[in-house]
Amino acid sequence: MSTQCPACSHEDFTVTGLSQHLAKSRNPHCRALYHQSRSQVHTRDQRDEPDELTAEDEPGYKVDEPGYEVDEPGYEAEARDEGDEAGDEDDDEGWNFEPEWEPPVEDRVEDVTMDDIEDLADEDEAGWEDQRRAHQDIQAHPCAGQQITCCCAANAEYEAHLANEEENLYHPFASKMEWEVARWAKLRGLSLTALSDLLAIEGVSERLSLSFKNGNELNAIVDHGLLTSHPKFKREQIVVAGEAFDIYHRDVIECVKSLYGDPDFAKYLAFAPERHYSDEDETIHLFHDMHTGKWWWDTQKKLDQHSPGGTIIPIIISSDKTQVTLFRNKSVYPVYLTIGNIPKEIRCKPSRGAHILLAYLPCTHLQHITNKASRRRTLANLYHACLGRVLAPLKSIGVDGLRMASGDGALCRCHPLFASFVGDYPEQLLVTGIKFGECPKCDVDADDTDALAALDEGNLSFVHACAAAGIKPIVHPFWEDLPFTNIFCAITPDMLHQLYQGLIKHLLGWLSAACGGAEIDARCRCLPPNHHIHLFSKGITCLSRISGTEHAQICHFLLGIIIGIRLPNNLNAGRLLRAVQGLMDFLYLAQYPCHSSESLQLLDDALNLFHENKDIFIDLGICSNFNLPKLHAARHYSAMIMMFGTTDNYNTEYTERLHIDFAKDAYRATNHKDEFVQMTRWLEHKEKIMRHDKYVNWRCAGVEETMPYHSRPPDMTFRRLQSVSKHPTAKAVSIDKLIEDYGATYFREALARYITQLNHTNDPIPLCTQDVHFPFRTLPVFHRVKWLSVDARGHSDATATLDSVHARPQWSSGSSLRPRRSDTALVSICGNPDVVSMEGVRVGQVQVIFLLPSKSVPLLFPPTVEVPTHFAYIEWFEPFTSAPDRHHGLYKLLRSLCGGEKVASIVPLANIVRSVHLMPNFGAVVPQEWTSDTVLDNCNTFWLNSYIDRYTFSLFK
Repeated sequence: MSTQCPACSHEDFTVTGLSQHLAKSRNPHCRALYHQSRSQVHTRDQRDEPDELTAEDEPGYKVDEPGYEVDEPGYEAEARDEGDEAGDEDDDEGWNFEPEWEPPVEDRVEDVTMDDIEDLADEDEAGWEDQRRAHQDIQAHPCAGQQITCCCAANAEYEAHLANEEENLYHPFASKMEWEVARWAKLRGLSLTALSDLLAIEGVSERLSLSFKNGNELNAIVDHGLLTSHPKFKREQIVVAGEAFDIYHRDVIECVKSLYGDPDFAKYLAFAPERHYSDEDETIHLFHDMHTGKWWWDTQKKLDQHSPGGTIIPIIISSDKTQVTLFRNKSVYPVYLTIGNIPKEIRCKPSRGAHILLAYLPCTHLQHITNKASRRRTLANLYHACLGRVLAPLKSIGVDGLRMASGDGALCRCHPLFASFVGDYPEQLLVTGIKFGECPKCDVDADDTDALAALDEGNLSFVHACAAAGIKPIVHPFWEDLPFTNIFCAITPDMLHQLYQGLIKHLLGWLSAACGGAEIDARCRCLPPNHHIHLFSKGITCLSRISGTEHAQICHFLLGIIIGIRLPNNLNAGRLLRAVQGLMDFLYLAQYPCHSSESLQLLDDALNLFHENKDIFIDLGICSNFNLPKLHAARHYSAMIMMFGTTDNYNTEYTERLHIDFAKDAYRATNHKDEFVQMTRWLEHKEKIMRHDKYVNWRCAGVEETMPYHSRPPDMTFRRLQSVSKHPTAKAVSIDKLIEDYGATYFREALARYITQLNHTNDPIPLCTQDVHFPFRTLPVFHRVKWLSVDARGHSDATATLDSVHARPQWSSGSSLRPRRSDTALVSICGNPDVVSMEGVRVGQVQVIFLLPSKSVPLLFPPTVEVPTHFAYIEWFEPFTSAPDRHHGLYKLLRSLCGGEKVASIVPLANIVRSVHLMPNFGAVVPQEWTSDTVLDNCNTFWLNSYIDRYTFSLFK
């Protein structure tokens, strides 16, 4: 049944289509009708809410507060109202236990299951929508992204082209079984020969009822029966320096249409630039996705002078040569394309298919050219000639535009424009034509670029003019005629190669020379375990060919292991610590998913802190200067974040991961003869199967009413759910075993105090715990609690384990004996674990995670008392000091002792916010008896490690 839009009179809408049309339409009458209907729903929802619910109870991003609201993530359930704090002291006639601090007792926190993940994400979305309407902190461009009309949605159009007369859901495959086998064969890396051999086994095809008997017949079905979502590859020849080279590429416009019209991305697309603010006065600007950067807004203004109301499609190009064999030195040179309209959280996941392989460039070494300078010039001109051919259609269409339909059928006049280039330093130099050692971002004098015009004067004059200008003699750069393109502005920061594989690599070498490799390795071996810490059992100075992932793991503890270390000639270590702190702070700030004008100032301050103290490495004789292009590139990060959004919009880590799917796996599927023809065909088959899989899933799901999606700034909160296993790890552990094997020395006293306190929450007088009798001999115990991710931004992200805390005894693994592990955690003491602040949390060591037997609860508590389900036995550390150490910015922590004994308590498990990592205070030389397993017991002074992840960093910095 079709529906007509009452605002613009467009027809043939389904109910879902009309809802999405009103939400995304740029027609002012449709927008007014949409906001009117939303306000009516909001008013009706408010009438249905209980009176005691206030605005402060709503989840979501706090857009009315400046900067970052560093709230830790939510849990499965909200804590009830906090009870009054009970007395701390036991009666003299009770157990012999010293008076000590106790956290306030709360009422019961309801248990949740994994089904609450979607509910929590929906509540977060609802809270954000309410605040978005209330504060109007988003300014969209008034005329950009105007919708022309509506056409057939992508899935419906795909269905019409299948010509499925029998209404077979899996057409052109005869059955679900046949479709599942075909999908498995094409997506799981099975070779054509292996599939044919499998189907040749007698009875296999018959038992599975397959219409194809070998791999070639399956390929015929895929080739002729399935539609392609991406354009086909074509082979062309490029002539450079009198030699012809083969290039395999796709039509760039069709590639853009494919990504823009993907039904999976339809509701997430950004059509217009926006300005986001974190305060009502709109003074603190927020930058996150690409459409919140200045480039899109400025380019939209320029485009509106030619074609008002157009939709910009920012094209992001990345290229990188990669080796596909280990011994034959065989390489391929892929070029990838994505568009900035797709949110960065989707683009960063290769499994979502937001990148498309645009071309395979010629991968030649030109060994027949003996002159190295001439060879480099020819390679550069070959690269630009190939990309110039591939991107040539953008020259006219970028200005004139063309009609494109998104996956839901919304038709707009779109302008594909080259926006940014993602690549490492050699690729950046190749694209810009800048010589090695220079910065591809810094302004180039107009006289220097005029040297490219000297080509008319002859080849030799052209080469000399370019050499004098300090640029490469590129005949026709691929970007010279692209509209609204400034190639030097289009070069983006490279977190992987500039920071992790660049500055951090240099820093490790400097620190090894300054502090001594043996001492650094000894400290690495003594680090306590944590979910976020990779323990390098042999140290870090002896590692070779360190990957970016390993450099990131080292950064989690690098600052902490050099605290207290002696420098040669008794030089002051304060400058060394401040230099390392500045570089670590810059690294973590640069990875924020959302930046404000305030946090960008912190980014610049962190870099300045390094520059103010970096001379310590010169004084130590480790280096003579800091003329490093990667260090210089760090000065451009703030400007580029304001221009194109945060650094996760253009990370080269995505390109490195794409090499596996589009280069390495594709090459392995060939017989290594004329491989590019086979590679392109293999990719086309895989893409057809993936597109048909989307269609089948759409048909199976049926028509679903989906809420319109609104882009919002990602905040620094950690939306997550606490989870424990359904069944305990150990079903019955005696209290004596808890004391002896788990290290819960004062378990009896702590549990008795907690039971008494919970039964007398409102009694201010210290209570006696000697009359508490435990109606059980054993307790069920869990050895781990973990925290799961929540799809808070509505991008259909899969659930993942983000954090965990272990509390387990010594155990055997095969022939070896594994030591006891008791992790440290951040525990809420304010009564609301959803709100985390320095004043409301303390650090404790989790020794036991347990349940009270269900039959014992009525014997210990009256029916009016709500009892939490899960508990933890905690040994406390002292509260945080008022300020961190002035030399390195870390907080000092001491064991909480009373009468020389550790202070311990029982707390509800829901009060544990997350894990934390403590760095031992090693002193000048690490004690030989310390190990990773015993250091938490042997050491009394620690530093809180704020670099285990960006959420901990944002809380303690």
